[in-house]
Order: sequence, then structure tokens, then C-alpha cells
Amino acid sequence: MTLQAANDYSRLVFDENAALVGPDGATLVTTIAASGATDLFVMSHGWGNQAADAENLYAAMFPLIDAALPNAAGAAYLGVFWPSIWFPDAPAGQSAEVASAVAAGAPGQADAVQSGAEIATALAVSLPAHADALHTMGALIDAGVAAVDSGAPTDHDAALGTFHSLFQSVFATPQQATEDSGESHLINTADPRTAYAAVSEAMGSAPPAADTQGLGDVFGTIWNGAKDALRVGSYYTMKGRAGTIGAQGLGPFLTRLHQAAPGLRVHLIGHSFGARLVSYSLAGIPSAAASPIASVTLVQGAFSHWCFTEAAQNPFGSAGGLCGVTDRVHGPYAATFTSADWAVGVWYPKASCLAGQDAQDYEGPGRWAGMGSDGYQGVSPTAALTLPLGAGTQLDAGTFYDVDANAVITDTSQSSFAGAHSDIRHPEVAALIAAAATA
Repeated sequence: MTLQAANDYSRLVFDENAALVGPDGATLVTTIAASGATDLFVMSHGWGNQAADAENLYAAMFPLIDAALPNAAGAAYLGVFWPSIWFPDAPAGQSAEVASAVAAGAPGQADAVQSGAEIATALAVSLPAHADALHTMGALIDAGVAAVDSGAPTDHDAALGTFHSLFQSVFATPQQATEDSGESHLINTADPRTAYAAVSEAMGSAPPAADTQGLGDVFGTIWNGAKDALRVGSYYTMKGRAGTIGAQGLGPFLTRLHQAAPGLRVHLIGHSFGARLVSYSLAGIPSAAASPIASVTLVQGAFSHWCFTEAAQNPFGSAGGLCGVTDRVHGPYAATFTSADWAVGVWYPKASCLAGQDAQDYEGPGRWAGMGSDGYQGVSPTAALTLPLGAGTQLDAGTFYDVDANAVITDTSQSSFAGAHSDIRHPEVAALIAAAATA
């Protein structure tokens, strides 16, 4: 079942609750088991609510992987589709200005040039059940900003209270592991005025001090923070959804597949929040013996780099959310990182640290940093690799590889907000996936 064309792969489609959509899982398990494949490459896309975006990614990556394998005769491919949420870029006319601000550590500048209504409309596509609440939140933001600009008498606290109640109802997430629970403070706060001002300052959308007085009211900063929170809220939802679909959807599917085809080796590949999805599928596999996973490759993963960490190595003082299931992988782990990824390197830690727990006395890798910024942390054994890989590079089973992709994943022009986060369609990345699969 060698991949011969861009569309020659199976599709595994989940809804937001991890239920399979379309062909039932039993039929797909039977089809794959009967194919005679020896290796199945399973890839999950990251953000982007359009199925066409995922199709384009798989159509590009699967042929590259196929070409990189030393023997592709037994390879088959499976693309995971899930309803992720779009983080809209700034308007085209503002892209250069926003790119400069984000690269300088102020991702909130992407929000400052958009209205609350524009952000709400973009998010409503992937959160249709909350469309009315989102549009109300967008309208509250725009009315608040307009009132600050005009100096019109307004009960900002009452409007902010309404906004925050809606924020809590729309973006409440399931309980997360400690390293992934940064949103809890913002969602649960009883002091939205202080909280949203802090969000604005953290994200870099707060007006400069010289402008604040001209706006006539501290609520200029607070409503900017509410706008930031509206975008960041979608990140919280996407993060929680990826973990749920991985643990409750993909993991059980792979367990059934292993029962039907015990000799099939499965190689997990995830990009962005898709890296969290495939990683959390390990939590949905009941034991090492029940697992078909032969390798894991995370490409610019947008989730905590402490996720696999043992308690003794974790600045949170507790084991990472997936520490106890690392034995589900019978081969190597690999994770790429690059400084050109602004999504993971700039906005991810800012969005994740809103619990106000920065551990100032901790002098190590960032407490709230993401996998795509520096790879796995607090795990062993570890090893370092650099893309492109040298000829004949061999990976070892049971080892966590931090893979420097600074020479390959570089194109920050792809997004004024995310930088090179999605610049992953390279033969060098495919070669890493193939090397992990043939460890």
C-alpha cells in the first residue's frame, strides 16, 4: 500500500467530542489490517478549521516521507482531521507592522489592529454553538473601546462583568495537567479589571504610557486585554480539544488497530496542537503491550515542554501529564524547535503564564514554554540532533531527541503572527520522520 499519489491515504475524522465522523472505526481498522502494510504513518494537523488546509499538508508531507524511507513498500498513511480553531492574521496592510511587533515579543499587536467583531466572527466558525456569545463579546469590546476614545460616560465595570461571564461560559476547559493549566487564573478570576489589564500588558497590546492619558481612562488597556483574551480563549479551547481527541479518540482507535494487526508499526507525527493530539493518544492506550506505537515525531509542538517530565525534574513539583505513559512508544521520540516560530516561542508562553505563577526562583528552561521552542525538557535519556540530518544518522529506541531546525524551519513571512510555525513542508523534516521510523 505504498503512497503513489497525493490523495492516496486514509482519513480519520473526529468531531470536537472525539467521536468518529464518516467511515466507522471498525471499517477503517479492517481496511488497514487487510492492506498488508507493515508501517502506518499517522499525522495530525494543528490549527486551521478548514479541512482543505489539512488536505494540503498531508498531500505535501506524505509523499516527502515516502521518498525519504529506505524501503517504502510496506508504508501506509493516515491523516487525522479534527475541528481546530483559526487564529486570524492581521489585515494584509498591517502585516509588516504586526510581524515586527510579534518578533519583538508583543503578539497582542495582531489584536490591536483588528476589531472585537472581526475576531469574534473568525472564532465563531469553529465554535458555532457559542456564536451568539462570541458576537456579543466582540460588540462589548468595540463599544468599550469607542467609549474610551470618545470619553462618553459608560459603566465599563458592568460591561466588563458581562464580557467576563460570557468568557467563562465559552472558554471553560476540562481540568488540565499542572503544566497546562495557566488559563485557570484568567477564567476563574473574580477581578476581571485587574486580570484583563494584566493580559494586555503581557501580550503587548496595552497603549504606550504617553497614549494612556490621552485615552482618558485605564479601560483603554483593559478593553485591549479583553480583545487579547478573546483570541487567547480560542487557544485554551484548542489545547483542551486536542488532548481530548487524542486520549478519547485516536488512542482507543490505535488500540483496536493493534488488536487487529499486531505486527503493524505505527509512527505518530503531529504539528502544532496536532503534536499535543498525537501525544495524548498515548494516554488512551491502556498498556505498553496494547500499543502499536513505534515512534513519535513532534513538529513545532504547541504544548508544554514539561509534558513527559518526571516530578523530580519538573519546576511545577509534579509529574508531567504524560509522564506515566512514555512506555507506549517502543522507539524514539523526536521534537523539532526553531527560534523563527513566533507562535510557540512568543505567544504560547504569554498565553500560558496567565496563572501568575512564573516561579521567579527557577533558573532553567521557561516554565511555560512550548515544545517547539526548545524540545523535550526534564526527560532522559536525551540527545541532540540538527536538521538537516547527516548521512546515515541513526536514532535509538527510548531516547528523546531535541532537534534543532533553525536552518530549515525559517520562513517567517508565512504569517505575521505565527512566523515560521507552519514552515514544515521540507524534505529535511520528512527525513527526520523516516529516521525515527527506522530506528
